[in-house]
Amino acid sequence: MRLTEKELPRDLSKLPVESLKGVGPSLRNKLLKIGIKTVEDAVFHLPLRYEDRTKISFIDSVTPGRAYLLEGKITQIRVMYGRRRSLLAFLEDPTGKIGLRFYYFSKRQHENLKHIKKLRCYGEVRQGSTGPEIYHPEYSEAKIQSKESKNLTPIYPSTEGISQNIHRKITKEALSQLRMFPLEDLTSTNTSSSLTESLFYLHQPPADANTDLLNEGKHPTQQALSLDELTAHQVRIELLREELKSLRSPQLSAPSDLYKRAIDSFEFQLTNAQKLVSAEISRDMVKGSPMHRLVQGDVGSGKTVLAALAAVHAHENELQTALMAPTELLAEQHLATLETWLRPLGVDVCLLTSNVRGADRKRLIKRISNGEIGLAIGTHALFQREVSFKNLGLVIIDEQHRFGVNQRLALRKKGAGENSSPHQVIMTATPIPRTLSMGFHTEMDVSILDELPPGRLPIKTSVLSSDKRDDIIAQVNFACQAGRQAYWVCTLINESESLECEAAEKVANELREKLPRVSIGLVHGQLPSREKNRRMQEFKKGALDLLVCTTVIEVGVDVPNASLMIIENSDRLGLAQLHQLRGRVGRGNEASYCLLLYKKPIGAIGRQRLDVMRNSNDGFFIAEKDLEMRGPGEVFGTLQSGEIRLKIADLQRDKKIAAKSREVARQLLTHNKEKAKRLVNRWISNEDKINLA
Repeated sequence: MRLTEKELPRDLSKLPVESLKGVGPSLRNKLLKIGIKTVEDAVFHLPLRYEDRTKISFIDSVTPGRAYLLEGKITQIRVMYGRRRSLLAFLEDPTGKIGLRFYYFSKRQHENLKHIKKLRCYGEVRQGSTGPEIYHPEYSEAKIQSKESKNLTPIYPSTEGISQNIHRKITKEALSQLRMFPLEDLTSTNTSSSLTESLFYLHQPPADANTDLLNEGKHPTQQALSLDELTAHQVRIELLREELKSLRSPQLSAPSDLYKRAIDSFEFQLTNAQKLVSAEISRDMVKGSPMHRLVQGDVGSGKTVLAALAAVHAHENELQTALMAPTELLAEQHLATLETWLRPLGVDVCLLTSNVRGADRKRLIKRISNGEIGLAIGTHALFQREVSFKNLGLVIIDEQHRFGVNQRLALRKKGAGENSSPHQVIMTATPIPRTLSMGFHTEMDVSILDELPPGRLPIKTSVLSSDKRDDIIAQVNFACQAGRQAYWVCTLINESESLECEAAEKVANELREKLPRVSIGLVHGQLPSREKNRRMQEFKKGALDLLVCTTVIEVGVDVPNASLMIIENSDRLGLAQLHQLRGRVGRGNEASYCLLLYKKPIGAIGRQRLDVMRNSNDGFFIAEKDLEMRGPGEVFGTLQSGEIRLKIADLQRDKKIAAKSREVARQLLTHNKEKAKRLVNRWISNEDKINLA
């Protein structure tokens, strides 16, 4: 039931998003995926960029590389067959015609386009096979009275099932609530206009606004809100640091015989970096205060060894360890490795995931609670209420940016005593640029594994046009016939997950036709978790030669026999993601190769990214380059800086603002701690909000 105006709460943070017109249960659930739970969340879901659709251009005036608003009649429409099937429609105005090309289309869309008398569309012009073309334009039927927009058009971060038009309608409704109930200015940093005025401006910039400044994130209104947001994150860090200081942790004795036996039992020598970081972890654990250490290790640098040694150190002191992984596949992989290393030393290891059910689950939870289990490995299941530990002394979290602060705190609170906290090690294979970790991980000590185990051969990376697809398929065939395994990664940028999965299925079918002697499997995000894990295990065991997949294999898959990776549309992925994907090969003793495919024409930024990948295997160097090259907000939700999710600020662009935010945060905490907490909850995602009680 929709609330009346009198019943509406004045606080937009308490007003559920489903109170807005047009938001039902289905849309609400989709909005939750991108952090929109309340009307206030909708107001703070800010545009990624802006497009100028305030004037219609003539077709004869367009030039490739720029975006235009065009209007005309559809004069021809037909399905084109060739290397890639597409729907091609020609739009004509009094000055000329242009092709509108759709590679992913439905019969309904085909029929609708036939019956539109006058069409208005927007998109970037490219030089295509028929002349100027727009790929996948945004379009609508042009009504007789329809006028150009008076404002720049915002483009919002989105998820599958929420179009830009839906975003704009939701925002319009949310702004009407904001007009009735303006937000309180919690900081005094924005002197030129109020917070409410700034939000209206950024959602509905006037036609004469400086589009370049807005798209670069350098408009004064954006800069003011960036300071607010970065201040909120700094307040969060200060509050975490304050909480950590009030806690005590188990004080362990120095590592002894079992620890040394563990090192001697490995079939390899520790690298100097592993020795250094393991010593840092041990020193932290003999203190009485909680260890809170971030271990950054490039792909293949041996972080799991450090987890094993830390767990042995805890076991020597009769303490349990919990290791939380982001996926069941990675958790299973950790079990296989750590059980092999630790069981001979007398450390019982178990796996607790959502797949463990019934009597087995009850039995396992009992063994954890009575202290029989020395190391419990799992996913989110580990911090559920039913799971308790007898004496949890160490928490290890793998791939931290997959978990929110509150999820990590939930596991930490399973330590003994109200004011006691287990030690905590957070491991990430996503190198965090030093410029970021210095500014936004000051509540953690940071260790860096910057050395790979000896014998690892560097991955050879090549950049190839998709025109060479047949040669690449022949190379895959050669590798698989020689007993090696390969990945073929399918990506669609700015398309829905279902379309990406559909594209992966088409590629798998194409490769099955062309490679009849190669055993091919398919993994994508829409498969049930159990089926996805089953196929990954088949690949790991060698039952499959080639795995066609989407980017679901980015984290944690370890198949030493896989020595070849092909990544489609690689120029459109971020450097950090490309580096993580590439890290799935090069884990054995054979030479490994990564082929980065792109479609012509390739943009300047895309070319730069691929050049960086071709010339370097150093994750820390790549992370710094990623930060330099990425545009503001380009990678929404994960800034590759741990848990930090920024809505408008950019830590590279806004370095000076970040420095200023630390002082603003301290002042706010000193003079009005309650306001400071409200600022955190205004800017930080739902799972990381703090208790204001």
